[in-house]
Amino acid sequence: MTAAPSMPSPPPTPPDTDAAAFVAALRRLKAWSGLSYRQLERRAAAAGHVLPYSTAATLLGKDRLPRREVVVAFVAACGLEADEARAWLAAHLSIACGDTPAARVRAEIRPAAARRPPDSRPRRPRPRLPRRALAGAAALLAVLLGGTVANGTFTDNQEVQITRPISGADLTRE
Repeated sequence: MTAAPSMPSPPPTPPDTDAAAFVAALRRLKAWSGLSYRQLERRAAAAGHVLPYSTAATLLGKDRLPRREVVVAFVAACGLEADEARAWLAAHLSIACGDTPAARVRAEIRPAAARRPPDSRPRRPRPRLPRRALAGAAALLAVLLGGTVANGTFTDNQEVQITRPISGADLTRE
């Protein structure tokens, strides 16, 4: 009696809930592939991508959403088919754009009056200078202006000369 050949298990599916769940699924994908970080680096290079082993290890050690290019290289190195890779990229895009189920629920829970357009941020008041600093700047300006006026920088003590063309009428007046 021979044992039936075992079917390989399907790769994990990507969640589109949040960054932490996405990275946890990437960890499961690496475990499913059975590859080391160095092997992932070599397979990504063979597929035309750049995925240093240190980047792969760092990405799986955090709960932040990785860059799209890293996800593309990672799923290619793990050996996913095109349709499976597209599903991972769609989930990545959904999380990156904030169009996740959790974000939709949070948006529905907030009252409409509390919502504001994403580009309108509350304005912070500009910091005001202390009165002593303003008084000191005014005193310094007064000293500088007083010195230039006393020096004659803003006054012109030279004789005014007429710089218009001389006509015959001007010569006969004298």
